[in-house]
Amino acid sequence: MNSLIFGPNGSGKGAQGSLVKNKYNLSHIESGAIFREHIKQGTELGQKAKEYIDKGELVPDEITVPMVLETLKKEGGGGWLLDGFPRNVAQAKMLWDALQKEGMKLNYVIEVQLSRDTAKKRIMGRRLCANDPNHPNNIYVDVIKPDGDKCRVCGGELKTRSDDQDEAAIDKRHDIYYDAQNGTLAAAYFFKDLAGKEGFKYIELDGSGSIDEVRDALQKQLD
Repeated sequence: MNSLIFGPNGSGKGAQGSLVKNKYNLSHIESGAIFREHIKQGTELGQKAKEYIDKGELVPDEITVPMVLETLKKEGGGGWLLDGFPRNVAQAKMLWDALQKEGMKLNYVIEVQLSRDTAKKRIMGRRLCANDPNHPNNIYVDVIKPDGDKCRVCGGELKTRSDDQDEAAIDKRHDIYYDAQNGTLAAAYFFKDLAGKEGFKYIELDGSGSIDEVRDALQKQLD
């Protein structure tokens, strides 16, 4: 079973991806890890990608898409969940063509939907417990709102991650994601237009609920 998952930073996409991965025993393949692994192994594609990265330039799609495809074939023999790619409509078209050429079937495309304002608040509202960073605390989410400046689970001291408070960086990532003409949403909509007639299911999830609520909604739509 092969799937793509889309969702903005702050949408809880990772939690929902874990449900799909565990339900079907899939390889969870993240775009950032693909680059790191190819570069680490010194593959031909990795060497080409590193040349661009070292110069601070974006790796061309002509290198990125074959790199993704090679990873899917190598690590996703039992099924895969691709997370963080494609990031724009051009990559979506190239990836679809590559999958078709390789005879690799796509079963699900999952889109976790969340307004830009809510996604930003969720990121900036995250608080980390000094005792256990896995304790969920967020000043903007009622069900996991901390007890003042103390962890809601254990009472530990809370702190913020510096990148969670970098508003400019968050806006930049969201500019790419929410661009429905050429960006990541455009990539998602490309697959939405193909769904049904090409034999895969496009699942839209309301990400504004709790993790459990979104998970339950997703569970109902998976075969």
